[in-house]
Amino acid sequence: MNKHISPRLNRRAFVIGTAAVGAGLAIGLDLPLGGPAVVRAADGSPEIGAWVVVRPDDTVVIRIARSEMGQGSLTGLAQLVAEELECDWTKVTTEYPTPGQSVARKRVWGDFSTGGSRGIRSSQDYVRKGGATARVMLIQAAADAWKVPASECRAENSVITHTPSGRTTTYGKVAEAAAKLTPPADVKLKDPKDWKLIGKGVNRLDTADKTTGAMVYGIDVKLPGMLNAAIKDCPVFGGKLKSFDEAKIADMKGVKKVVKVGDTAVAVVADTWWHAKTALESLPIVWDEGDNAKVSSESIAKWLAEGLDNSQPAYVGNKNGDAKAAIAGAAKKVEAVYSYPYQNHATMEPMNATALYTADGCEVWCGTQNGEAAFAAVLEASGLPAEKCDVHKVMLGGGFGRRGQTDYVRQAVMIAKQMPGTPIKLLWSREEDMAHGRYHPITQCKMTGAFDANNNLIALHYRLSGQSILFSLRPEALQNGMDPAAFQGVAQSGEAAFGYSVPNLLVEHAMRNPHVPPGFWRGVNVNHNAIYMECFMDELAHAAGQDPLEFRRKLMGNHPKHLAVLNAVAEKIGWTSPAPQGVYRGIAQVMGYGSYVAGAAEISVTDGIKIKVHRIVASTDPGYVVNPAQVERQVAGSFVYGLSALFYGGCTVKDGKIEQTNFDTYNSMRINEMPKVETVMVPSGGFWGGVGEPTIGVAAPAVLNAYFAATGKRIRQVPLRDQNITFA
Repeated sequence: MNKHISPRLNRRAFVIGTAAVGAGLAIGLDLPLGGPAVVRAADGSPEIGAWVVVRPDDTVVIRIARSEMGQGSLTGLAQLVAEELECDWTKVTTEYPTPGQSVARKRVWGDFSTGGSRGIRSSQDYVRKGGATARVMLIQAAADAWKVPASECRAENSVITHTPSGRTTTYGKVAEAAAKLTPPADVKLKDPKDWKLIGKGVNRLDTADKTTGAMVYGIDVKLPGMLNAAIKDCPVFGGKLKSFDEAKIADMKGVKKVVKVGDTAVAVVADTWWHAKTALESLPIVWDEGDNAKVSSESIAKWLAEGLDNSQPAYVGNKNGDAKAAIAGAAKKVEAVYSYPYQNHATMEPMNATALYTADGCEVWCGTQNGEAAFAAVLEASGLPAEKCDVHKVMLGGGFGRRGQTDYVRQAVMIAKQMPGTPIKLLWSREEDMAHGRYHPITQCKMTGAFDANNNLIALHYRLSGQSILFSLRPEALQNGMDPAAFQGVAQSGEAAFGYSVPNLLVEHAMRNPHVPPGFWRGVNVNHNAIYMECFMDELAHAAGQDPLEFRRKLMGNHPKHLAVLNAVAEKIGWTSPAPQGVYRGIAQVMGYGSYVAGAAEISVTDGIKIKVHRIVASTDPGYVVNPAQVERQVAGSFVYGLSALFYGGCTVKDGKIEQTNFDTYNSMRINEMPKVETVMVPSGGFWGGVGEPTIGVAAPAVLNAYFAATGKRIRQVPLRDQNITFA
């Protein structure tokens, strides 16, 4: 049966492995002392290359370095390996290697990071080669046993056949011999036209365990003798912990210890998490909130608005012609200012990690989007060398970019370090999780379009003012101070390129970074850039007296892939046919994460403030589609995220703190509010794009443009809740 194998602690394998090969093998891998250099999994089955383990019963274990958080990458990556391996899909299981193992083996599994819709597209080549390498080795082992040329043998469904004689054997029978062979230096991958498993909507490998409750998430981890910790960090970012009075809670039920965590936080350790949380709530704490306590949403908005002034410095991300001069001499000008708020990831499972620190090493169990970053955080917080540390990755109860950060991992280790030998599970409360996120960046945008006397668009000036994620999280990625990621969806070229040709264009970013830390929030900068550009494109179309679809088409002649998805979604929604009575349509397109996407919505509006989204259609060209069923689910899920942000999202700041502390003030759309979702896949091949994030960007502008069609009113600020607009 297909399933995912949760990680297991195997300290003996770690000790033997490192003793045998020096830099060598780690938890879950073993190397027999003496004999052939066969790398074995924890159960003794041989490894056929780093990505594949084959058991005697023909079970195939495929290693997955990327993280699974509901998006389906685990199944998709397994399909990629299995396609080239030619194994029996019904006998495929998966497991996570640890970053400690990978580092010890010179990063044999490559990048562990799962974000930016890169899980499949960035690793598809080398994981397929991992499957192909194992297939070649298994065939060679069978050929050697038969004393025939490998060229006379073929593999299919985990069975190797010697074509001239008809002899057969199975992968499980030759795996031991195959593991002793030297892997080929290079392998040829299949032509996409020959794929049999890639492109099929196979069932997910993790569904059964999630359905039965057998799946282990970070919040489920239990270790012998484990204690639980609740934590409270300074509610104002940049503030510090001044003092606390642990004597006031020392006698409370279950309390074991009160510990300072860095310069900004305090944690209570107890026998149960509820006891820890209850005691923490009773703990007298004094904070030094600092000057950031004076910051509010109003002061941030004022500062960002000042950045929209052309006299203020800005980085240019896309330019051709002379937009300012063309605008100055234009026959007609259109101008609009839009804004987009902070958004919280609000994962269903709050941040958590379980850490065990001893004199011999430090281990952590957690859900993480970047196993190697979590591993680095463990090394830093523990002060121990890499060979004495590891991270055991478990399933994520939601990520959306938040679990790409490692603050919660570092905290868990810092607490465990103060209680050596005792496993400590740190679990953030929902309130802590909401107050200490890494938020979608706050921005404003001023756009000016100019027409000639014949209503042709001759100039466009797009001026963004707001936060830079890279400035906060990856300053080394800035280019002469500029954040290239800020221009996602409106960039000159690359994986998030602008899809229109305008004779005079200026796209710029006035970087302004408030104290609230930004993060990679599913869809990232594509989300607000798509709203700004696609809603303004609608404004320009109406100002020119032209149909929004036809207006866009005129500007897209040099962007055939952008145009193809736009045409596909227009056809599917029936743009050229009348909508049902009382129903209105909106349309949008953007490029993000290497994929071309478009969206179209059908809505009705009651009393100007109640919106019923009847239907929303997406079209996507990700180059190749690994699992079409999973693409459909990802598109639907992205619309949940995008529409929830549009209607209910948005975090506000008061006295330097995030005001929204739970789902009563930061809501998510319900199933009865969800529209019918239709997905059109138009993979054109030749490149690999992302799936999980791009279509988020077209959900909101498609609905906002439909709202204008229904009411004649433009909405330039979100969320809609702040304007008393709700789902019908």
